Amino acid sequence: MTENSDNARRDVKARGTRWAKSIAAGLSKTGIRPNTISLLSIVFAAIAGVLLIFSEKTTFPGNSIFLVAAAVFIQIRLLCNLFDGMVAVEGGKSSPSGLLFNDFPDRIADPLIFVCAGYAAQNTPYAVEIGWLTGLLSVFTAYVRTLAGASGAKQLFLGPMAKQHRLALITIAILACAATGKWEHRGLILMAILVIISLGCVITSVRRLIKAMRELETK
Repeated sequence: MTENSDNARRDVKARGTRWAKSIAAGLSKTGIRPNTISLLSIVFAAIAGVLLIFSEKTTFPGNSIFLVAAAVFIQIRLLCNLFDGMVAVEGGKSSPSGLLFNDFPDRIADPLIFVCAGYAAQNTPYAVEIGWLTGLLSVFTAYVRTLAGASGAKQLFLGPMAKQHRLALITIAILACAATGKWEHRGLILMAILVIISLGCVITSVRRLIKAMRELETK
């Protein structure tokens, strides 16, 4: 990220916490680049996706172990989004290509998680299709945000289904599935959450489009 990227930076409360500042400072001292942290989010999302798929092919208690591990890696993937910006801005390691790397990996990481969640619930009718739809809509909401920015409006990070909301919901759903243990219909939980996320993405996209349009029309 670059110093003039405030318009493209999400307002994250955790950024001001002591633990986040401490970890970001430690990462800055290691020499790791912000762009590398951004790319690692794809790796952690892919690991989470693989674990989700394996959970569908494994019996209890292995499936619950895979699900809990997947939830952990989803949160690590989300932390990459926190620390790449902090290392870049607060750590003074911004670069001209930072904005590109700050946004592009997310367009791969999020769909990976949602599509694999659909396959993890493939015994539930239409779960795979809903997983793909959710992945597509997660990219579309970000497209609307960046399109607004490219058109001269502010980049809008509002919800109800912004990135942190989507990942929080899918994490809760995965942990709920893990808690159900031997319940053979746990895929219904994932399916239901994927539907909710999809609907929320549609609402979010419409809200962002309307606000961006109103802002541009008043200029």
